[in-house]
Amino acid sequence: MSHEQSDQERVESRAHLLPEETAVGSEDPQAQAEVIIEESDIREEDRNAAPDTVLERRTSDQTVTPVEPPD
Repeated sequence: MSHEQSDQERVESRAHLLPEETAVGSEDPQAQAEVIIEESDIREEDRNAAPDTVLERRTSDQTVTPVEPPD
């Protein structure tokens, strides 16, 4: 089986809408599936490609402005 055939099978499999997608509808499930598979492949190759995948490591001192107690 060629790589292209396996990609086509992946798209056809993903083109079946999930219940949430069926509820809102899709004008072109095939095109939607192609985009989802393509974006998934990009994220798989580069773990930092997806939004919100970079984890910030900060302490509470760096996130909150200290409040001075009243005199």
